[in-house]
Amino acid sequence: MTAPSNEKAILVEGLTKTFDDFPALRSIDLEVARGESLVIFGPNGAGKTTLIRVLATIIRPSSGKVLFGGLDLKEHAEEARRLIGVVSHFPLLYSNLSAFENLQFYGRLYDVPHLKERIGEVAELVGMTPRLYDRVNTLSRGMQQRFAIARALLHKPEIMLLDEPETGLDQQAIALLWNVLRGEAAARRTVVMTTHNLERGLELASRLLIMSRGKIVFQGSGKEIDLAGLKQAYQDVTAEAGCPR
Repeated sequence: MTAPSNEKAILVEGLTKTFDDFPALRSIDLEVARGESLVIFGPNGAGKTTLIRVLATIIRPSSGKVLFGGLDLKEHAEEARRLIGVVSHFPLLYSNLSAFENLQFYGRLYDVPHLKERIGEVAELVGMTPRLYDRVNTLSRGMQQRFAIARALLHKPEIMLLDEPETGLDQQAIALLWNVLRGEAAARRTVVMTTHNLERGLELASRLLIMSRGKIVFQGSGKEIDLAGLKQAYQDVTAEAGCPR
């Protein structure tokens, strides 16, 4: 499914999420343009993962509005899911199935055309063709995460949501992930990613923001700030909020 071309890729207005009495997200307003790479930094507990999980339709917000290409997630969650690919801390694969069977299952959910050929393409893209027919529970954590990346790319999503995707990956796989994000359809794809790695994140970011205590406390252009400036901004805003770094 393709979103209306005249809309922002993502529009968030007044987004809040509370768990019991804890405010994980506090009145978040955010716009992400089509083709933009937005990288989100922040200490543990800042709300980064909660934001990604709301955008990924994994959890529902307490209040506020989220639109993907003009589609309201409250009313069009299923249609919106077809626009996004998600890579999180966890591979989200069925351990008793082979990697191929997992990709086949997800591909059928999204009505991926020429599915077997597409599975072969994404397996090659993440360097896992030789292990494609192995059962997931026989694969290492890093191999599973590679197939998670393949799963997220399978239906050629317009928007990629990545929550600390380097978790469990070795250096070779991390480099591969970065090549994937810059590669296949990257010029057209919108990316929203959280990471603790300031240097890696800055390499990818066309725009960046820092979250602290459920709020956006800093925004900047990836082209207008260098690593030293980002480190200083991160230190300043997290120290001001009294957060551990």
